[in-house]
Amino acid sequence: MKLTRANPPELDAMVASPETQTNFELEPDITFPPTDLWSDEPPLESDFHRDQIEILIHLLKRYWHDRTDFYVTGNLTIYYNEQQLRKREFRGPDFFVVLDTELKERRSWVVWGEGGKYPNLIIEILSKSTATVDKTTKKDLYQNTFRTPEYFWLDPNGLELTGFRLGNGVYQPLVANEQGWLWSEELQLYLGITQARLRFLTPEGELIPTAAEAEQTERQRADLEQERADQEYQRGERLAAKLRELGVDPSEI
Repeated sequence: MKLTRANPPELDAMVASPETQTNFELEPDITFPPTDLWSDEPPLESDFHRDQIEILIHLLKRYWHDRTDFYVTGNLTIYYNEQQLRKREFRGPDFFVVLDTELKERRSWVVWGEGGKYPNLIIEILSKSTATVDKTTKKDLYQNTFRTPEYFWLDPNGLELTGFRLGNGVYQPLVANEQGWLWSEELQLYLGITQARLRFLTPEGELIPTAAEAEQTERQRADLEQERADQEYQRGERLAAKLRELGVDPSEI
């Protein structure tokens, strides 16, 4: 006969206790959706789309060169929930900005890996194949799900810019100023058409230049200063020559 040793009453009570049973149970494995997803966007539809996106990204990074609390990109996938990930119904705006986040390179924008943050501003560049979706389906998504404060779309045909700001849960149209620019409360900048492209302008109305434009402006300024210096030198030489004609040594004056 096999003898068994009875547990002490105290141990039996611990085993029988629901609280103790919970502590002894192994917690089930929890599977989290991935956060290191690659972007999955189709190729851009035209040279205009590519150039316009690159210009906007370049300008904002250049203007905010001393900041590290934002993320700006274009044609990059936003993964916003696991269900849409499985259905492959994620979105990739042509251009978007997220504020109060870490400035670093990313493979995509994964909302659940970014503290639940969505873009503060989105710009879509219309095309024949996307215009209807950009004005309806995407607009509703950005308004109702993303809750993105500002949404703009640019129509390359005629270079018409339309903008909205979220108010009382609904996108309200932005009204252009006398120059035709739209004010972005999120960026604290104007958006306007200049040189056949959408550009950013300061609150004072100054065009934010590209690096090439800034370099050209600096060269022109240096050339102008050199021209003024040459004119002053020539004027001094003419005056010195006149004094010599009058028998006066310019060095003694």
